[in-house]
Amino acid sequence: MSPGKRILRHPVVQRALGRLAAGYLRLVQATNRFEVQAGAAANGSSDEWIGAHVPLIAGMWHGQHIMMPFMRRPSDRVATIISKNPDGNINTIALEHLGVRVIRASGARGRDRATDLRAKGGAEGLRAMLRALKAGESVAFSADVPKVSRRCDAGILTLARFSGRPIVPAAVVTSRHLRFGSWDRACLGLPFGRGAVVLGEPIYVARDCAGEEFESLRRHLEAEMDRVHARAYALVGRADRAALYRNGSPAAAAAPVGDPA
Repeated sequence: MSPGKRILRHPVVQRALGRLAAGYLRLVQATNRFEVQAGAAANGSSDEWIGAHVPLIAGMWHGQHIMMPFMRRPSDRVATIISKNPDGNINTIALEHLGVRVIRASGARGRDRATDLRAKGGAEGLRAMLRALKAGESVAFSADVPKVSRRCDAGILTLARFSGRPIVPAAVVTSRHLRFGSWDRACLGLPFGRGAVVLGEPIYVARDCAGEEFESLRRHLEAEMDRVHARAYALVGRADRAALYRNGSPAAAAAPVGDPA
C-alpha cells in the first residue's frame, strides 16, 4: 500500500474527510434552487406523492450516488448500501452525517449472480435491505451492472420482487457540476446554481415474475431511469453527457442480465 493510501485510510483522516464531505454537500444543497418533480404529481404536491409510496426503492445510476442525500426529506428514513472496502468509509461517514443509514456489505461482482451473490456477500446485503424496507425505511440503490455504466442490473428488481415495494427511478442533478472520469462518470454538484430532483412512476415487480417478463421489466426500468435523468438535466438547462459514455458492446447491451432469482 502506498504512503498516500495509508494516510487516507487512517481512521482520523477518514472521519475528518467524511465530515468535510457532508458539510460541502450541505452547502451545495443550500445554494442551489431545487425543483422537485415526482411522478404524475402536480407541482407543489410532491410530498404527498412520495408519502403515498414510501417505503420505496430509489433506483439511481451509480454516478448519481454522491448527491443521493438531496432526495431525502427531513422526515424520511433512508438506508443505502456501501461496500465493506475501506475506500467506502469516507462516503459512509458523510452519508451518516446527512441522515442516511448505511448498510456495509460486499456487493456481488460480475454477472454470474446466482453464484456470486453468495460468494461476495451480496445475499447479506439483500437481506439487510429487505429488513430495512420491512421496517419502513426507503432504500437508495445503485442499479448499474458492476463497472458497466447505465446498464440496469437484475439486483434491484430482485429486491423489489422479494419486498413487494416499488422501484422509483430517481435522478438528482445540478446545473453546475464536476464530471469525473471514473467508469460511472460520477457527478459532483457545485454551489450557486439550479438543481432538479426527478422521480419516475413506481414500478412493481410481481413475486412470480421470471424469464422474459422479468427481462422486459428490467429493460423498462433502464429506459425509465434514462428518462428521468434526461428530464432532470433538461430542467437545469444542461445535457446529460454521462449518457454518452455507456460501457459494453452492443451485443452485451442486448443480452439479459444475470439470474432474476
